[in-house]
Amino acid sequence: MRIMRSWMFVPGHQQRMIDKAYELKLDVAMFDIEDGVPPGEKDTARAMMAETLAHPSSGMLRFVRIHPTGTEAIAADLPAVIQPGLNGLTLTKVHCPEDVLQVCAVLDEREEGAGLQRGSVRLLATIESARGLIQAAAIAASTPRLVGLMFGAEDFAMDMGMFNISQGEAGDYLYARSALAVAAVSEGLQAIDRVYVDFRNPAGLEQDTQLARDLGFTGKALIHPAQIDVVEKVFRPTDAEVEYARRVVDAFEAAEAAGAGAVAVDGQMVDLPVVERARRVLQLVL
Repeated sequence: MRIMRSWMFVPGHQQRMIDKAYELKLDVAMFDIEDGVPPGEKDTARAMMAETLAHPSSGMLRFVRIHPTGTEAIAADLPAVIQPGLNGLTLTKVHCPEDVLQVCAVLDEREEGAGLQRGSVRLLATIESARGLIQAAAIAASTPRLVGLMFGAEDFAMDMGMFNISQGEAGDYLYARSALAVAAVSEGLQAIDRVYVDFRNPAGLEQDTQLARDLGFTGKALIHPAQIDVVEKVFRPTDAEVEYARRVVDAFEAAEAAGAGAVAVDGQMVDLPVVERARRVLQLVL
């Protein structure tokens, strides 16, 4: 699965917002039937998923955010959402690999009967607790269905008793975010950063997203369409980064073809890790 930078939550019971999502230049719409839906509207949201997922899509992936493993609600969620048009599930409050594997077992049983190719539904695991963070590497290695790990900051703060922390400061949740990104990348998965809740503060969002990129995240969860362009801009390599990466790769390949043992770009020696990083930058603009 290609790198997905923008992952926007869309309330699964609000038709107007669902329709709007299909008009946006968005990588992933996460249709939410968990926390984003009032208790009395859960069944309505589930019933709306058939039409929601059947809507023609021009490249946007469709994930559905479901209730945690072990709850009564997830037993109602899965039959309602495993159907054509579903690209993936966003798993919530994932504490251990077993939480992921239980959902995999249901998918294995239901995909083909629902008209989906076996193994086609991918998973994004949300880490929202101390236990989940400690288990993050094991969770990341639990199944090939996983495309990434996402950091759920608000539930994590509640679990840790971090009641006075305020989003927007450059270093908030620094350890947890770093640990999650390392765990995801260790298994070749995408690392999706937490929501920046002040959607009217584009400067703050840009600063927070830049930190996420510097920590190794590849994308960010969003709550408002106004956040899409900022996140896409930060996670997409700049023209200068792309130009330098091309020169590094070209110089290295030319030296390799000539049998040269070393190569320099802009007066600095270029070794294999620098070349691989440059190639990764070029992949991000495809």
